Parts: sequence; structure tokens; C-alpha cells
Amino acid sequence: MALLEVSDLSVVFARKGERPVTAVDGVSFSVDAGEVVGLVGESGCGKSVTSLAIMRLLPPRGVRIGGKAEFDGMNLLELPQSAMRDIRGRDVAMIFQDPLSSLNPVVPIGIQVIEVLERHRGMKGEAARREAASLLDRVGIPDPNRRLKEYPHQLSGGMRQRALIAMAVACAPRLLIADEPTTALDVTIQAQILELLKELVRDSGTALLMITHDLGVVAGLCETINVLYAGRVVETAPRRVLFGEHRHPYTVGLLKSIPRLDSPRGERLIPITGSMRDVLPWPEGCAFTPRCFNVVDACVGEPPELRHTGAHAYRCVNPVAEKEVAAK
Repeated sequence: MALLEVSDLSVVFARKGERPVTAVDGVSFSVDAGEVVGLVGESGCGKSVTSLAIMRLLPPRGVRIGGKAEFDGMNLLELPQSAMRDIRGRDVAMIFQDPLSSLNPVVPIGIQVIEVLERHRGMKGEAARREAASLLDRVGIPDPNRRLKEYPHQLSGGMRQRALIAMAVACAPRLLIADEPTTALDVTIQAQILELLKELVRDSGTALLMITHDLGVVAGLCETINVLYAGRVVETAPRRVLFGEHRHPYTVGLLKSIPRLDSPRGERLIPITGSMRDVLPWPEGCAFTPRCFNVVDACVGEPPELRHTGAHAYRCVNPVAEKEVAAK
């Protein structure tokens, strides 16, 4: 069994007097020990909600969660909160998208890192402080002893993100979930953070679930990539297969919207038309139909099932032809 096995996960937000909203609709994927798996898609496709459901960080009221999220044979969705608090941070950790809002603004960085060490590793006093400084040094923060005394607003965006990573890896978790950890950073800092995550996976054997909207970010990092749209996985494949033999029109659109060094000078990027609001309910057909360039009559009526070809699977009744993929 994989280290993390997510099966038919669903998340529905329901408020009194309003129509329920299905944010995650039957998502399934797995992450093996030491493997890097990507969840890719536009904002609003269900990536972050999937991770928050796995971590049991969604609000208890107004949310219905179904399916399974088995970590090392235990269904995280059914564990008591006390047991989940022991696992969260120790065995499964998460790097959040916005470090400025994730860190407590009125508590020094050192105290926030030390809290993790006290809660899960039983460290106290000077030993905890030295370990916190060592963690900040490990993630590339200069002069860590001084930074321990500083507040989040005194650190740059890149250093705040590194501090969050230090907190996440403090207990050497077996699974690390990174929710768009490079979104608010400039390109050079993005590269440094991605290289840091690579080193952590390589040195500690930690499994990594990378959540991002940018296929370019996962190109050199993830071994398996799952593309989400409107709460469902629409294509999944190993990295080389997905980039070389992608078949779903949504995946094609994501790839066409990325600047490439080998593109002819002056060539325009081709954006995906419309927005995430332009969706067809899955029970009525393919949700991507209103934005798709490859629509046929069969796209409406019945929701498409995942077609499996070995390790490659895609949810489309009229996939992009292999010759068209090869020509791109």
C-alpha cells in the first residue's frame, strides 16, 4: 500500500438557504514513500481544499467530507481529533501558500519553531532553541540566531517561506504537503525554494505532495502529475508521459500558456478562454466543455470516465490526437 492513498475524496460546502457547492468530487491518487506527486490546476479547481481535507483543517460546520485518505493504513478522515493532532506536524506536515498570513504576526519566529519541537519532540529550553536555529540554518536563513528573535514582518517573503518550511520539516515528517509554496515569490527565490524541497526529499526520503497552478514548476520536481479541473482529476500520468503525450484539452491549454525558451521570437501565448466560472455540472457532461477547443456532441450528456492506458489516464471523450500532441 502507498504511504498516502486518497480514494474517492469529496468535499461539499453547504450553507443554510444556499445551494451546496461541491469543491472536490471523487478525487483519487496515491503518494509512495520518497515520491514527489503533483496536483496541478487553476485557482478554484479544488487543489487546496483537497490538501486541507487530508490535513483535517476544514471547518467542522457546513462541510461534508466523503471518501478515504489513508495514511500508512489509517483513514485520516475518521481519526479522533486528538489522534489527528499527534499526526499533524509529526508524521504529516504542510507548507501553506501565504507565509505572511500563516505565521503569527505578534510572535517571534523562534517561538513558533520551538512550539513544534516542544509539542512533537518533547524538547525544552536551550536544546529546543539550538535545534530551532539549526533548522533555520538548514533551510538557508542567514544568521539564524538573530532571526529567531525577529517577527514575521521583519523577514523577506523568501525567508518567511523558508521559516515555514523549517517548521514543517522540524519533526522529519514522512509526508510533506506543499500548497503553492512559490506563488508569492520572485523567479530566483522560486528556484531556491524548489531546490530546497528537492534536497529535503532526497536527504530524508520524505514523500512530497506538491500543489501548484504552474506545470512549469512541477516539470523538474514531480514524478507523477495529477491535473485537476472543477474538483475532478482530468488527467494523470508520470511526468515524461504527461508532457510528451498529454491528451486532455485542459492539459494542452495549461501547457500552451507557459512561456518557452524554444518558441519563435514574437510568438504569442495562447490562453485558455473563459474562466473557472464557465463550467458544466459534471453530472451533465464534461465540466470543461464551455472552454474547450475540441468539443463534440458526446461531451454533453454523460460525465466522462477516466480512460486508462497503463500509467496514463485522462477523462475525455474526444482527446487531442496523438499526432497533434507530437506536433506541439
